[in-house]
Amino acid sequence: MTINSTMHTNTSRRFRKNFRRIALVCIAYCLLVLFYPQASLFGPSFKATDVLNRVLSQQSHLKVSNTTFPKKIWQTWNVGPLFFDERELNRSRTWVSENPGFLYEVLTDDNGLQYVETRYGPDGLNRPDIVEIYRELSLVIIKADLLRYLVMYADGGVYSDIDVEALKPVNKFVPARFDERDVDLVIGVEIDEPSFANHPTLGPKCRTFCQWTFMSKPRAPVLLKLIDNIINWLETTVKAQRVPISNITLSFDEVILGTGPSAFTRVILDEMSSQTGEHITWNYFHLLSEPKRVGNILVLTVDAFAAGQDHSNSGFHNSTAAMVKHHFHASTWDSKHSRYSHPAYGMLEECGWNSTCVKLWDDHVAGWDKLTDDQRRDAIGAKARADNKRFGWHLPEFEEEENEAAENGATGKGEPDKSSSPAEGSDTPSLQEKAAQA
Repeated sequence: MTINSTMHTNTSRRFRKNFRRIALVCIAYCLLVLFYPQASLFGPSFKATDVLNRVLSQQSHLKVSNTTFPKKIWQTWNVGPLFFDERELNRSRTWVSENPGFLYEVLTDDNGLQYVETRYGPDGLNRPDIVEIYRELSLVIIKADLLRYLVMYADGGVYSDIDVEALKPVNKFVPARFDERDVDLVIGVEIDEPSFANHPTLGPKCRTFCQWTFMSKPRAPVLLKLIDNIINWLETTVKAQRVPISNITLSFDEVILGTGPSAFTRVILDEMSSQTGEHITWNYFHLLSEPKRVGNILVLTVDAFAAGQDHSNSGFHNSTAAMVKHHFHASTWDSKHSRYSHPAYGMLEECGWNSTCVKLWDDHVAGWDKLTDDQRRDAIGAKARADNKRFGWHLPEFEEEENEAAENGATGKGEPDKSSSPAEGSDTPSLQEKAAQA
C-alpha cells in the first residue's frame, strides 16, 4: 500500500512538472504566432513553428568543454581535389601528410549548399533562415566566409583556406602546457597595428584575429553568435538596399566588417568579456609573445598562422611557432568589391601599414584641391609611371600623347617636351616612392 501511494505521488509530481513545461512551450508558441512578422525578404515566410524550433535549437548547445578537437581538416574551393591545379594540390597535400589519421574534406561550389541544407535543415540544426540565405547569396566571398563558420559550428575541426600550406601537425596548435579539454577555439593574431586605431579607414581593420586558419570544437557558442550576427547584418543590408539578397552589393570594407576578420574579431572579444566578466580589449593581445587562453579561447602569437607579413612583427615561416604559410594566391575576391582609389595616390591599403606612407597619403589627399592642374597632372603621371614599373601595365590613355611627342621631337637639349606623357615627362616620385625615401 505504501509503495502504491508513493508511486501515485511521484506520478502526480511528474505530471505537474511536464504540464508546466508544455504550458510554457504553448505560451511561447502563441506569442510567436501573434508577434513574429509573417513577411520575409528572402521568399516564402517562415512558419511560426520554424521560428520556435530555431529558438529551441539555440538553447540546446552541446557541452563543449572536456572534449577534444575533431580530427578533421576542412577546406573550400570552387572544385574538388580530383580537379585541383598543381598549386592547390601541393598545398592540400601538406595537410594530409602532416596529419596522418585525420579526415580531410573539401567543400565546393557544388556541394557547399548540400552541406548547409543537411546540417542546418529540418533533420539537422533546423535553421531554415540560414539555409535560405545561403541558398540565395551570390557574393562569393560572403558565402565562403559564412560557410567556414557554419562548418566549424556544426562539425568542428580545422578550417584553412585552400592557399594555406601546413608547416606543422595540427596537434601542435595547442601547446603542451594547455589542457585541450579546456579549449574550445584556437585562433591566431593576424594584424596587430593598434597605432592606427583612430584612423577613419584603417581603424576597424588594424587589430584582428586570423580567420584563414582556425580550429574549433563543434557547437562552440561563439561561432553561433558570429553566424547570427552575419544573418542579422545581411537582413539589414537587404532592407537598406531594397533588393533581393542575391542582388546586394558590398564594398571591400563592408565585407571585412561584415563577415571577414573584423567581424570575427569583434564577436570573439565580446565572448571573452562575457566568459571572464572583464572588458577584454585588444590590449590583451598587443605584441603577444606567447599563447594566451582567455576563457575557453586560445590565442596564438601572430607568427603561428600569419608569419611572413611585412607588418605586425609577424616573424618568419622558419620560426618554431609558425604553423602554416599563407600564399595568398586564392585571395582575389577583393578585386570584385570596390574600395576608394585616389587618381594620383592610389589605395590607402597599398601603404601596407607603413605609418609614413599612410600620413603622406592622408596629407596629399587632403591637399589635392589646392593643387594646380599641372601639379595634379604630374602627380597622376607619377602614379602611372610607378604602376607601370610595378606591374608592367600598358597605359593606352597616354599612348596618343607619347606618339605626338615622338613625332614632334624634343625641345631644348634633348629633353622631352613638357606636353608629353606625364608617365614619361614627370620626375615627381609616386607616394610609395616618397615613403620609401623617407
